[in-house]
Amino acid sequence: MSGRLSFYRFSSPAAFYPLAGAIGKVSALIAVVLLAIGLYMSFFVAPTDYKQGEGYRIIFIHVPSAWMSMFIYLVMAFWAGIGLVFNTRLSSMMAQALAPTGAIMTFIALWTGAFWGKPMWGAWWVWDARLTSELILFFLYIGFIALQGSIDDTRRADRAGAVLLLVGVVNIPIIYFSVKWWNTLHQGATVSVTEGSSMSTIMLQAMLIMTFAFWAYSVAVAMYRVRSIILEREKDTRWVSELPEVRR
Repeated sequence: MSGRLSFYRFSSPAAFYPLAGAIGKVSALIAVVLLAIGLYMSFFVAPTDYKQGEGYRIIFIHVPSAWMSMFIYLVMAFWAGIGLVFNTRLSSMMAQALAPTGAIMTFIALWTGAFWGKPMWGAWWVWDARLTSELILFFLYIGFIALQGSIDDTRRADRAGAVLLLVGVVNIPIIYFSVKWWNTLHQGATVSVTEGSSMSTIMLQAMLIMTFAFWAYSVAVAMYRVRSIILEREKDTRWVSELPEVRR
């Protein structure tokens, strides 16, 4: 029972603020280490692909960013749902803190996809099912950020943003299964939980390391951003005024 109460204690912005700082520092360190290892393996250790040549190496940026773009949206929708059901302030703050990183990951996925598509397909962009649904995901991120920024009342902004996030969740399975549901130029998954991987072991290891690096980066940035949001929203409370960084 005491463990459960200790866990729920961190649903308070005041209790979560120092924890977010600790998580942010550790995650940032992990991200730097994994990114250095992953980039080295991606460009210097992984072999040249026999079909796509050296150009395939962009997948070590493209695929992790695409995975993270979908994962972050699902996490945002989860926090939004928690905020709507339990009316918890921190849940909405977490969703807001994740949005810019999710938008950046989606933009990177689209941008690197265009650079990959030009030599492979002969075009920077095609209205492929997966590309189009990923573009819609980018608009959902931008729409969420714009919606929250356009509403002055914080509670109303959180509720409106939560509804948008929950409605937009339907786009995530469309992105993931689009290559199976429709005739699409985009290649199928090279890594599958049920079917394994068609990549070489070194390629797969580099891909997973880069994925964990992107994940750690996303956690670190979200933690630092949620701390800023907490300070902004709780600026009139006593505990914020007593923080050393605020008093300075």
